[in-house]
Amino acid sequence: MNPVLFTIGSLEIKWYSVLILVSVIFGYFIIMFESNRFQIKKEFVFNMLFWTLIFGIIGARIYYVAFNFSEYSNNIKEIFMIWHGGLAIHGALIAGLITVLIYCKKYKVNALKMLDIIVPALILGQAIGRWGNFFNGEAYGNAVSYETLINMKIIPQFIVDNMWINGSYHLPMFYFESIACLVGFIVLLIFRRRKYVKNGQVLGLYLVWYGIVRFVIEIYRTDSLMFMNFKMAQIVSVIMFITGLVIISNQAKKPKLEGLYNTVEKEINF
Repeated sequence: MNPVLFTIGSLEIKWYSVLILVSVIFGYFIIMFESNRFQIKKEFVFNMLFWTLIFGIIGARIYYVAFNFSEYSNNIKEIFMIWHGGLAIHGALIAGLITVLIYCKKYKVNALKMLDIIVPALILGQAIGRWGNFFNGEAYGNAVSYETLINMKIIPQFIVDNMWINGSYHLPMFYFESIACLVGFIVLLIFRRRKYVKNGQVLGLYLVWYGIVRFVIEIYRTDSLMFMNFKMAQIVSVIMFITGLVIISNQAKKPKLEGLYNTVEKEINF
């Protein structure tokens, strides 16, 4: 599969970059639509998302480089060439979370509600972005036979044909994760319309959902970032899962009508 969508002179426009841009655009409109429902000023949301995107990309790069530093130790300049590839979603999540928390605290906005608004768009962006791995020939799993892929029945033929990598067929883990994230997007949209959902519980469900999805995906992936003998993504996934359960549980303990997600709160009407 050719990672380059098209070229303009010597400039290569890659599928990965275009799909990230598509993810950002879809995410922006989804977040703006939901924010408008709660009468949150567009200027606040736009500025918050702008800085979250910037620091998210930086965090994704730092995270990736930190666990692959041997590849960059002899060529430090390569660290800054992110167009060559090398971004990690968990780094983006951590940096993005910190940015949102700081920004919301500065303007005295309910951070849990903002995160509830953001995460459905985020997981949809993850579903779209994973296809960038397909065009780059990344995020694949164990070697399997052609018949195994065909017999799964749920993998489109064009994906099967392009899973021939380094002399063998491989499980398309990017595809499975993308589908799981798309389902997660639908689940979150339905869940947050429930009458008694509390602020933070949509975030909690995202953490639980993606924690489980990514932990399972990592069992089969062959290009995982490692920490000692452990897959770093699985460590983070366990933390996400536990954190999500704690958030959901703690918010559920509050009085039934306290801190409901589907209400307009004074602190975000500024």
